[in-house]
Amino acid sequence: MMNMYVQALHVHPVKSVAGTAPDEVDVEPWGLSGDRRWALAGSDGVVITQREQPRMALAQARPLAGGAIALSAPGMPDLVVEVPAPGLLEPVTLFGKKIDTVVADAPAAHAWFSEYLGVPVRLVHLDDPAVRRPVNPEYALPGETVSLADAYPLLVTTLASLDALNTLIAQGDHPQEGPLPMNRFRPNVVVAGATAWAEDHWHRIAIGDVVFRGPKNCGRCVITTTDQTTAERGKEPLRTLGRHRRFGKSLAFGRALIPTGTGTIRVGDEVRVLD
Repeated sequence: MMNMYVQALHVHPVKSVAGTAPDEVDVEPWGLSGDRRWALAGSDGVVITQREQPRMALAQARPLAGGAIALSAPGMPDLVVEVPAPGLLEPVTLFGKKIDTVVADAPAAHAWFSEYLGVPVRLVHLDDPAVRRPVNPEYALPGETVSLADAYPLLVTTLASLDALNTLIAQGDHPQEGPLPMNRFRPNVVVAGATAWAEDHWHRIAIGDVVFRGPKNCGRCVITTTDQTTAERGKEPLRTLGRHRRFGKSLAFGRALIPTGTGTIRVGDEVRVLD
């Protein structure tokens, strides 16, 4: 068997906004430290993502000490936003479910994102991920929770599967759209040394000293068709995934992970399949 290792780590502090690639990061029960603890909500309280606002890809949020974030975006001044003090909880709606959050105590942050996107939005913070949002009970164990990520605490992808997908794109109807970079899929952990699609069968893996459950493959959406450097959309990879990686109604790339413990993972860590 090939030796597998962590090729890259990614943390996205604000949901659907570009993040950072640290060399190491702490694993918390609900995901990587600082990952997707912030989100934007529209005037109707519904969380906004690149599905509705592809220009979110061009903004960046960097994690700072204590959970604060540093924001940057084309044509916008840099801005630091502190974690709001405990206060009145305000529900937002994510995929039809209500989640209690705390609105950022920073009018400048709401104005910053509203001006950048051209629609009124507010920046909200998930104050207590240990209790606010359970993982889908169909795949969860009792007590498992998740941040403001789409559904599960982490997403793992492999370089080999990306290579295989790009080969299929090159053979398809829109070869000019490939090859695609890994950032289309916004993973938390990128693994090198695996065979293509091996992650489909990762029910339990260890990354360094931290063990994770792999409950299911990750179904992909229109965000994967968004160029993360231009915010322009195309047909791929959804067209090719639909032809070659359809599982029921899901177009799969990558696998969801749920930590079974905490610790620190690092670029270069060995990845072992436990079952």
